[in-house]
Parts: sequence; C-alpha cells; structure tokens
Amino acid sequence: MLPHYNRFAAAGVAVRLDRAGPKLSNSGMWIDIALVVLAYLFGSVSSAILICRLLGLPDPRSQGSGNPGATNVLRIGGKKAAAATLAGDMLKGLIPVLIARAAGADMAVQSLVAVAAFLGHLYPVFFRFQGGKGVATALGVLLGLHWPVGLMTIGTWLMVAKVFRISSLAALVAMALTPAYVAWLRPEPVLLAAISFMTVLLFWRHRSNIRALVHGREGRIRSGDD
Repeated sequence: MLPHYNRFAAAGVAVRLDRAGPKLSNSGMWIDIALVVLAYLFGSVSSAILICRLLGLPDPRSQGSGNPGATNVLRIGGKKAAAATLAGDMLKGLIPVLIARAAGADMAVQSLVAVAAFLGHLYPVFFRFQGGKGVATALGVLLGLHWPVGLMTIGTWLMVAKVFRISSLAALVAMALTPAYVAWLRPEPVLLAAISFMTVLLFWRHRSNIRALVHGREGRIRSGDD
C-alpha cells in the first residue's frame, strides 16, 4: 500500500507543479514588461531640462542647437551644468539595466530594458516626445550591459573628441564601432541586435550633424567654457 501511495503522492505533486508553472511564467512575464515600461519612463526624464530649470538657465530646447543634451547645455550653461547633465543622462541608461539584472532578468530582457531607456531619452513622454540624441544614455546602457564594451566606447569618444574637437563626430565614430566591440567581447546575438538598433537610431538623430560635418559647418568643442 505504501509504495502505491508514494507513487500517487508523487504524481499529485507533479500535477500541482505543472499547473503552477504557467502562473509562475506569467508572473515573470509581467515583471519583465514592468521593467521595460519603467525603463522607458525613467529614460523620459530629461536631465538637461531639469538641470537648466534648477540653475535658472534657458530651456535647452530653445537655445543653441535646440537639443536637450550635455553638449548644448555646455554651450548655454558651462561645464558644471553640462557635467551634471551628462551624469544624469548616463544614469538613465545605467540604472534600469542594473535593476533588471538584480531582478534576475536574462540578457534578452536586459537588452529590451536598455533599448526602452534609450527610446525614453530620444522620445520622452513627459516632454512631448522631444528628446536628446542619445549619446550619454547609450554610454550608460553599455556600461550596464557589459562594462568593458562601455569603457571601450567611452575611450573611443574621448580619443576622437581630443583629436578633432567635434562632439558629434566623436559620438558617431564611437557608436559605429560599438557593435564590433560587442561582437568581439560579448558575442550574444540579442545584445548585438539591441546595440545595432540603438546605433542606427543614434545616427538618425544625428542626421543634421552629419550634414553639417559633410559641409564643414559642424561646431567644435570650446575649451574655454566655464
């Protein structure tokens, strides 16, 4: 009797676990969706606009290049305001990815979270979908997804910026090389697809800068800004 009972009991446990499986899976799916949505909302918070308001500076969307990013804030507010904007934009990309990883998300979900934060910066729901060009947020995302790739991209940006003194050119060269860095250091298809998608979007957002570079009209980084 006892062996039969044990077999029936084991079968009952197995059935209960099978029935619980979809519920656990659905719960995980909703957590993943929440992580992606929250990443987009987090990315939608414009560091440039908030910092300019706090410091009593003009709205970056109405001054300089009209772009709410660190480079334009440098033009209208100086180095301290630009540094704060740069840090804020990078954290928008870094923090959501780290939270997703801490929540146990796999690389596919982490990559979706990264893209969502990046899209939030480019098309922020809180600011009529008029966002920045995504360079600093992309750097934060890269540091979160795989920090060696992030450091190589930042190093490339710094090197090109030092030689040519053109921020947009440095960003375009650095991001153009990033998929190659990913393929070399972390060759995961889903990660490479996410980074490649962000690279294409970043180039699209820089289309006016590309035209200016082609015609020799792109502005240079000024070393004398306060």
